[in-house]
Amino acid sequence: MWTVIYIAPTAKIAERIKQRLTEEGFLVQVRGISLSKNQFEIVVPAGEVEEVQEVLNSILHR
Repeated sequence: MWTVIYIAPTAKIAERIKQRLTEEGFLVQVRGISLSKNQFEIVVPAGEVEEVQEVLNSILHR
């Protein structure tokens, strides 16, 4: 089961986060949720949510 960990405001930001998390060894998918608002869900397997959250926090706060 996949779990949403972040909603990115642009495709560029979503892809950058996906790339960084993938480099850390996580499975990541990006799904468009609102093309009119240009929002994208970043989803990971439910079992990795806690670990991914820690890495995501360091990515977002740089």
